[in-house]
Amino acid sequence: MGISHHGRTERLDLADPSLREWTCRVVHVDPERGIVLDRSAFYPGGGGQPPDHGVLLWQGVQTRIVGTHKGDDLYLIPAEGDPTPPVGAEVRGAIEDERRFTLMRTHSGLHVLCGVVFRDFGALVTGGNMEPGEARMDFNLPQPPEGFKGLLEEAVNKELATDRRVSVRVLPRDEALAIPDIVRTQTNLIPPDEQEVRIVDIEGLDVQADGGTHVASIGQVGRIQVVKVESKGKQNRRVRIRLVS
Repeated sequence: MGISHHGRTERLDLADPSLREWTCRVVHVDPERGIVLDRSAFYPGGGGQPPDHGVLLWQGVQTRIVGTHKGDDLYLIPAEGDPTPPVGAEVRGAIEDERRFTLMRTHSGLHVLCGVVFRDFGALVTGGNMEPGEARMDFNLPQPPEGFKGLLEEAVNKELATDRRVSVRVLPRDEALAIPDIVRTQTNLIPPDEQEVRIVDIEGLDVQADGGTHVASIGQVGRIQVVKVESKGKQNRRVRIRLVS
């Protein structure tokens, strides 16, 4: 699909994660799958980050968007019972700001968590998921040290207080994979046919291939609480976090 487009839709969400409103045009409507726009700032979900919610405004009508369907095109799913704009209509899209910003904070917080665990304990990620304001990440960490939960929370919040800048760039695949430790997951999740790789860099802490939306600097995450550390077999530990400010 590439970095800038998914099917017929230009991905505005990855170009500018601060964008909340824009104009666009409907290029296709499928009664089963949803609405296809020529330009969209809706994050469609992926990599553990849920999709955005929001609205399309057209001819004095509002269509609520409650999810996405990803195929050859990027389909926006309207709320049940809401009208759908016709093909060719010019519409105004708007993202639900609180949900998006909370997900951005949560996602960036997970990257700080990942960077700290990799730096201090040498552990790779084996899985993860998030909802607005809370998340979990699994690590290949057979024997965490005594007091790991408290040590981890302290170290992560110390990093968040540095307010390191978060930058994003797109590199050719070979150039991206030449960066040491660019894949922080135990299994390389970059599709083999993807020729460009989007890199999210928390400067001085964490550099990863990633397709989600993030805050501009990690101070915007606030503070996090390590809620629980669970054993998931001999090799894995699940760390649950939540935003507390």
